This record gives sequence, C-alpha cells and structure tokens, in this order.
Amino acid sequence: MYSRSLRPRRIIAAALLAAAAGAALPATASADVTPTTLVNGVLSTVGGCQTPFREVILTCTRFETLTTQYPVVLDLNPFGTNIVALGAGLLPDGTMRPLLVSRLQATLQVANRYPLSPIIVSGGVPQNGITESRAMRDWLIAHGIPPFRITEEYTSRSTVENAQNTNAILAQRGATSAVVVTSPDHLQRAMVDFRVAVGGRIPIAGVVAPF
Repeated sequence: MYSRSLRPRRIIAAALLAAAAGAALPATASADVTPTTLVNGVLSTVGGCQTPFREVILTCTRFETLTTQYPVVLDLNPFGTNIVALGAGLLPDGTMRPLLVSRLQATLQVANRYPLSPIIVSGGVPQNGITESRAMRDWLIAHGIPPFRITEEYTSRSTVENAQNTNAILAQRGATSAVVVTSPDHLQRAMVDFRVAVGGRIPIAGVVAPF
C-alpha cells in the first residue's frame, strides 16, 4: 500500500532523478529525449501513474508537463506502443471542426515519426451518418497513413468511454503502452481516464495538439 505522506515525495524524487539524467544527455541525443520527456516517462511508469489506484493517478498526473514532444516510450518500443487520437464532436453535416483537425495534425506528425506504431481513432456520436472515428480515419488516409495501421473505435460518447473502449482494443492486441493525442485543455483529464481504464496494466503517455 502507498503511504499518503510519501506519495508526492516519491513522485518528486523520481522526477528530479529523471531531470538530472536528461541534463546529462549528450547533444547528439534524440531531439525528444529531454529532461521534460524523461520526467514524464518516469512518472508514467515507476513515478506512480501506472497503478490501479485513481487517487495516486490523479496526484501523479498533475506533476507531468503537457508537451508536444514525443514520449520516450515510442522510442523504447514503437511496435507495442499504440497512438490514440481522441475525437471531438462533428458538425451537423458530418465534417470536422478545427479542434478535431488540430488533433489529427498532431497525430499525423507522431505517426509519421513512428511508422511502426499502430493507430487507434476513438469517437462515436455520428452526424449525417458519419462517426468521429470514421471521419478521423478518412482524414489520416487522405494524408498518407496506410489503412492497415488504423483501428476505429466508433462507439464512445465521452472521454471515459474513449478510455474504456480503447482499453479493450489495447488489451486484445497485447499493446505494451499507449500515447494519447488530444487538445491541451483535454489531455490531462484524458490521461487520467485512460490510466484508470487500464488499471496499471500498461503505461499511458500523452502528446498535446498545439495548433
């Protein structure tokens, strides 16, 4: 069991150790291996965020820095790490709002950088017969992503359901981790929901859509 008084101290200690390691990296290191991504990487695993306890997840996630940089887990295991793009409500005619396009632009950047990582597009709530996930899939394919890389999760109506339904896909395929891509004001809550949904089975990281 976690000691309530020690949880924040352990999280801070892990973060400081990662920051120190990042500061010592040579200049030739990957552009996204930075003190920030290392701290986030530690927090998402041994720092406390990979746990079945919601209270600990909430505390740990608050220490993370939301960033457009790519999480280190994508470099450690691109095969087993799934990129998860979260939907947003479509317009009545089934077209995408700028908010959703920005999430897809960020997803595309991650997907192009890591071409071996599977992609899950998550979102239901159809408009004009088109679900968020289908609109997202079509956009990614139109921008060069092979269809075989993309899995649609097309039943979710909320972020909690995004997490729960995507977790079923992740578990079925034996994913080793997931990187959630969404808007700046949505990412922290989304990571909490996904971490609760996976129950500590795998680490969850995040990427901010900056546009």
